[in-house]
Amino acid sequence: MIKKISTSLFTASILATSIVSSFSTLAEQSTISLAQVTKDITYLASDNLKGRGNFSTEIKQAASYIASRFQESGLIGTEDIAAHSFLQKYKISKMSSTKLDLVLNGQAQLTDNLTIASTATDVSWLMTNGVKSNEFTIHTIGKDDSLRDALSNINSQGGDHLVLLNPAHEKTFQRYQQRFARGVTKLVEKNNQQDIGGTIVIALSKVTSEEVKNIGLVAKNKKSISELSNVIAVLPGKTKPNEIVLYSAHYDHLGMTNSEGDHIFNGADDNASGTTAILNIAQHYAKQNDNARTLMFAAFSAEELGGFGSQYFSKQVDPNSITAMINIEMIGKPSKFGAGTMWMTGMERSNLGQQLNQVLAKSGNEIHQDPYPEQGLFYRSDNATLARLGVPAHSFSSTQLDKDKHYHNVTDDLSSLNLPSLHKVIEALAIATQPLVDGSVTPSRIDVNKVKNRGLIY
Repeated sequence: MIKKISTSLFTASILATSIVSSFSTLAEQSTISLAQVTKDITYLASDNLKGRGNFSTEIKQAASYIASRFQESGLIGTEDIAAHSFLQKYKISKMSSTKLDLVLNGQAQLTDNLTIASTATDVSWLMTNGVKSNEFTIHTIGKDDSLRDALSNINSQGGDHLVLLNPAHEKTFQRYQQRFARGVTKLVEKNNQQDIGGTIVIALSKVTSEEVKNIGLVAKNKKSISELSNVIAVLPGKTKPNEIVLYSAHYDHLGMTNSEGDHIFNGADDNASGTTAILNIAQHYAKQNDNARTLMFAAFSAEELGGFGSQYFSKQVDPNSITAMINIEMIGKPSKFGAGTMWMTGMERSNLGQQLNQVLAKSGNEIHQDPYPEQGLFYRSDNATLARLGVPAHSFSSTQLDKDKHYHNVTDDLSSLNLPSLHKVIEALAIATQPLVDGSVTPSRIDVNKVKNRGLIY
């Protein structure tokens, strides 16, 4: 595992080269070519990979391509040092609903008006004349209340909950219904220890908790366990091998739909673009061959399922050894600030953005603050897992979420991208992070007390 890689291993595998302290000519020396960027993203977003859905044969093909690119660039694997394996395998469980029946005040509720997220295989709740036979909490969400905020609070508590949702929220309910229908996934721990967990049942109903006197609920869920892989590569540091700069991106996407016509979620922007970035940044620094700190490159799976790839990864490495995490997410199109520009999430949580902008100022570029704070993007990618451990972990993006009609759509394909802009963003990231690589700057840590925890149920 990564945490077991010793300093001697790093120092034994590096060449005695001098460190280039100045980066003023980095842009001119850049080995990041538009041709290679185009080649990588064309393959990753191709129809042949069928949307890189988790658990599919095609996501394994994508992982093989990523590992081959890392190996060709001269990086080493971390899982089996002798074999130089790049695949970090882990298991997740999925709990899928097979039965959900709810009776409120003697009235059976329609299946179309119910949904469940649960970590239990069998759920049975009973309340007779206002008296519960087991412990569960009833919530009412009125037409003017926020379903998202309420569920976030419930999810953070764990335990068993019945949510009575006013029909005014029907459209939002349907989105949660579709999400929960895909099953509740959890990381399988080696010691078989799991989160507290619990159950949330949402019922679309005009009935409020004050009006409920009798409840009968029976639910059954089927548990399955599957294996996925992260792709992890390392470029050992020359003088500071125990300090890690982590570049990451998720390489999974939504797979395919059964609809007629175009039914492949190619995920060109989300997130073949970010995966292409780490491949080319890795190649760039391998050729440069003067990194003081160890550079680690992680292509995570299961981001679209809830960030389980990064969650597993975080348990295999000492977070205190990670100087910074540069998580790259959807950089295939110009941002609202112009072609070749980007923004970062959580800029106020560390001084990393300030340090990177001091570098970019020399080239007239700038990393902007997240322009969509209402979207909660700091928590919607793999950086959040490491941020919860204190790592200066931020996501870098260029997507215009308020206008992007291709997000999580089958139209997110190669033709929707601006490849010259993508190339410029990748080069800008390489330029901006050079002081991290050469060890001349160290960003402040994130205050873990100000980062909300993962949900316990879904």
